[in-house]
Amino acid sequence: MTHSRIVAILTVAGFLAAMWIFELFDSVMGGTLDAAFGLRSWDTGAPWTIVTAPFMHANLGHLISNSLPFLVLGSLVALSGGLGRFIWTTLIVAVVSGVGVWLFSPPGVLTVGASGLVFGYFGYTVLRGIVERRTIDIVIMISVVVFYGTLIWGVLPQQEGVSWQAHLFGFAGGLLSAWLLPKRDRPRAAPQPSAPSSPYRF
Repeated sequence: MTHSRIVAILTVAGFLAAMWIFELFDSVMGGTLDAAFGLRSWDTGAPWTIVTAPFMHANLGHLISNSLPFLVLGSLVALSGGLGRFIWTTLIVAVVSGVGVWLFSPPGVLTVGASGLVFGYFGYTVLRGIVERRTIDIVIMISVVVFYGTLIWGVLPQQEGVSWQAHLFGFAGGLLSAWLLPKRDRPRAAPQPSAPSSPYRF
């Protein structure tokens, strides 16, 4: 495993640790972090909350439900692409998901949680196997479809209080990042030296 992939996986773990720290503080502070750093639809006063809202959660139960899929799918993105690709994927997904939530949620709704990133990593790993067609990406794609394929139903409106907008646009952001980010160069075999020509003719 390359150094970039190891650092990327540690970054995923660091992001998850930050989410837990923020939620523990928020529980003590009565939800003030959610109010300050969550994304409120149609509110133009704090556009930076597009990238902070995924680190906030409504309660510990909400965070627990997101933790394992975030860690697994985020680590798969990190494993397949390294640190740079993981960071870019996370940024693209956060922005696309956040803008979608901001535009298509009812005015004034506060949205928090990492589920947009989870759905983005899901979309990225699925499409990247098709785009790259490398063994590692195909194996990851198949594994994700087998174990997390039912996530796709989360892009539909189903449950009150659950942001299907974050799921849908997070998934779209993952597909977009898989398509936009450049393919990795494939190693080429070294050219074989040609045999010296014979001075004789037959």
